[in-house]
Amino acid sequence: MTEPGSAPHGGRGVSVAAPNDLAAQAGVGVARDGGNAVDAAVAAAFTTMVTEPGLVSLTAGGFVSVQPEDGEPVTVDGGVEMPGRGLPPERFGHGVWEVSTAYAGGTRMTIGPGSVATPGAVKALEKAWQLHGSLPWRRLLEPAVEAAAGFPHGSASHYYLSYVHEHIFGWHPESRAAIHTADGEVVPIGHPVVVPHLAETVARLADEGADALYRGDLGALVAAHVTDGGGILTRDDLAAYEAVVRPPLVVTTGEWQLATNPPPAAGGVAVAALLALLDGLPIGRSWSADELRVLAHAQALVLGAGLADPDTEKGRTQRAEELLERIRTTGRPGLTSPSTATVSAVDDRGGACAVTVSSGYGSGVTVPGTGLSLNNCLGEQELVAAGPHSLPPGTRLSSNMAPTVGRRAADGAGLAISSPGSDRIPTAIAQVLALFTAGADLPAAIAHPRMHVRVRPQDDPPVLLDHEEDLPVPQDTGFTLRSMPAHSMYFGGVAAALWTPAQGLQAAGDPRRAGAVAVHAG
Repeated sequence: MTEPGSAPHGGRGVSVAAPNDLAAQAGVGVARDGGNAVDAAVAAAFTTMVTEPGLVSLTAGGFVSVQPEDGEPVTVDGGVEMPGRGLPPERFGHGVWEVSTAYAGGTRMTIGPGSVATPGAVKALEKAWQLHGSLPWRRLLEPAVEAAAGFPHGSASHYYLSYVHEHIFGWHPESRAAIHTADGEVVPIGHPVVVPHLAETVARLADEGADALYRGDLGALVAAHVTDGGGILTRDDLAAYEAVVRPPLVVTTGEWQLATNPPPAAGGVAVAALLALLDGLPIGRSWSADELRVLAHAQALVLGAGLADPDTEKGRTQRAEELLERIRTTGRPGLTSPSTATVSAVDDRGGACAVTVSSGYGSGVTVPGTGLSLNNCLGEQELVAAGPHSLPPGTRLSSNMAPTVGRRAADGAGLAISSPGSDRIPTAIAQVLALFTAGADLPAAIAHPRMHVRVRPQDDPPVLLDHEEDLPVPQDTGFTLRSMPAHSMYFGGVAAALWTPAQGLQAAGDPRRAGAVAVHAG
């Protein structure tokens, strides 16, 4: 492995927002040793992937957006790929089945060994560290190694598993043992979760880097277990995978230049399109009735644009460009009438890093002898509409993930923001950014009530406006309204970190999830 340059002596100032305290403390811990925002985000992300069972795992896909201290922002694409390189046609279409759960108001998903996509998060985190990290790789993974030996079960993971523990994680012996008590209940909140062999696996990644999973014995074990179960992930798929460094999609809102996940992923395009449609709104630090009508119609337009529909990366990029061009040329006229985890970090030199990782809903498969819980990203039906094995091997799947970083030109302030939440990711991020750039402080912008326009043509009604009960949505939006409890986990879990020269470091988590924040002043 190539180590980046040596760390500066003494601690760096860093703020971190993460899903749990272990992850947040992992980030500020490396800052005490001189780590920058990227080091902090990588450490926190690895600890997150170990300590949020069901929600995310080390076999996730993921994206990392970086605003360096100096230079232009970049996004590292570690999105999942369609596997199956070299397999004959008759091997496809097996090892999967559909389940339905009450999670998120009713969700259908495809699980089993055949739902496992080629993962990319570990590769993306390693690439971001190689480009912009400052501490040794092993140091960044130390907190995850320690956590993997046993960690307290968090409330967000427990909430999700309470819906799916039997359907998804109950049929495979290793998965069942990892998250259930002896009497078959989900491990209670605060009680220790110990996944056999997981600590040894993370230690190997710390010693050998990502190649342990992609070209080493770990990858061989994963591929063999998947293909033995009827899946299509092979050693060739793992060995061929590379994280892709892309120029981000850049949008200016107020005084901020924001950089988010570019095509062929859909999430960042949706964020950019929503911010363009909302430019200048809200006028105050909350939404007026007329502004909520605009917000609802903007979401319906963007989420109904079919950004994830084309089968090819080229097709999804073209669809994104068409939507953004339509917004650029027409403006706002006519609008006036699911299981991810996220980390955001900034440092005291204006560097920012936002990470979002997703294992889908989980395939239910845990590879014996490794502790690795496998993704079901081929089984996210909203992203692979034609079926889990419908794309050519090597195709990068679409994604709603949209980690975003920003810089304010006037004073060099840095911002990192990201959210989990399936198709609610872009709507959550856009609403927070619109409020924040309109003058709301970061915690208030995140805590503010939200809406999400759910566009699912196969459902009845095909368009449904979900909103938190304390958001006063007008009845005349033209959409069917569904009220949900205040601060519902359904509406995402935004994590944001901010540094300004005047006010220093700040981090804010979302009351909708059991997020944690930590600040090391340096």
